[in-house]
Amino acid sequence: MSSRDAIFAALDTCSLPDAPMPTITVEPNNTDLIGQYEANLAKVGGTLVQVSSLEEVQAQLNAAMADNQQVISRVEGLTGNRELDAKPHDLHNVDLAIVDAELAVAENGAVFVRETASGHRVLPYITENLAVVVKRDTTVANMHEAIKVVKLESGQHGAFIAGPSKTADIEQALVIGAHGACSMTVYMIG
Repeated sequence: MSSRDAIFAALDTCSLPDAPMPTITVEPNNTDLIGQYEANLAKVGGTLVQVSSLEEVQAQLNAAMADNQQVISRVEGLTGNRELDAKPHDLHNVDLAIVDAELAVAENGAVFVRETASGHRVLPYITENLAVVVKRDTTVANMHEAIKVVKLESGQHGAFIAGPSKTADIEQALVIGAHGACSMTVYMIG
């Protein structure tokens, strides 16, 4: 018997009593959710732009396209100058992708994005710059509140995205855009 098999055999003989999951109650801080969201998004390197309509967002996309940027829009009512490629690997040179987010989380500056909103699950991560559109009234205080709203079926993909890609080494040198989007703009409507 190999060491591996011996370890698994020993584990099979162990029995632990069933224990219920603990109940965790965290009171949400609902004071100035948008202010909290903006401050926390800025801390993680993102930018909040409050708009009253999609026309304001389209003006920003038009400026990017006038600057010869490749823009993919996955938001109904907004247009880009590039279609979603059939193969995710062909998205490597997208300058700006804009997608819908279901909700915003004030405590950490995140938004929740489903794969269906991006077309390919890789789009929010492979684009040079990421923009999302989220409705103001979908902002929740914390992740405990967010998880009550988000429902994923088996096999579905969704992600909480907070700011642009970033990584830090052991010397605490933070690098933005190391393995994903170099910027993230959240357009909050309402």
